Amino acid sequence: MADEVILLDFWSSPFGMRAKIALREKGVDFDLREEDLSNKSPLLLESNPVHKKIPVLVHNGKPVCESLIIVQYIDETWGPESPLLPSNPHERACARFWADYVDKKISLGRVAKASTGVALDAAKAEFIEGLKVLEGELGDKAYFGGEKFGYVDVSLIPFCSWFYALETLANFSIGEECPKLEGWAKRCMQRESVAKSLPDQHKVYDLVLERRKKLQAQ
Repeated sequence: MADEVILLDFWSSPFGMRAKIALREKGVDFDLREEDLSNKSPLLLESNPVHKKIPVLVHNGKPVCESLIIVQYIDETWGPESPLLPSNPHERACARFWADYVDKKISLGRVAKASTGVALDAAKAEFIEGLKVLEGELGDKAYFGGEKFGYVDVSLIPFCSWFYALETLANFSIGEECPKLEGWAKRCMQRESVAKSLPDQHKVYDLVLERRKKLQAQ
């Protein structure tokens, strides 16, 4: 009997994109269910009663929550011959460190929600600083783990779908600030798992613009 794999997601969520990329890297068929975040499904509320957030992976009726945990679960459950995490314990710990850094230091929402002036300048400066640290870790490698696409790449590449929106709204260029990171993003986008999982950047821009207008109207 085939596995039942359901992914509860929202199309613009970078965190849901992580799960989609990991599943596609492993060749796992899954049922993608788009959530209405203003009217969450009973399955979402039942599967993630603590945070009530997407993404949630439901594997044979058992839920797994939080995107980085989901990616690790996918890596351990399917396709051990093509691991996303390194086998070396220290390299694995380093990969987890940098994925955690992405979650703690790269805030898409802060730039997206900031209005003009001091708040926007501060959010933009912090965002660029965080990316420069990641670019320093990437160095001249093809991917964060070396020559092979892996866990840190899966963790960060979804954020790139929001870059156009942030660059346009905050008037800066990630390519000028972090050229090596831009080259890395282009390499990642050549992978089918990534290209199929990331939404159109202009659609993300329209969503961010709509949300900003609602915030400003409050």
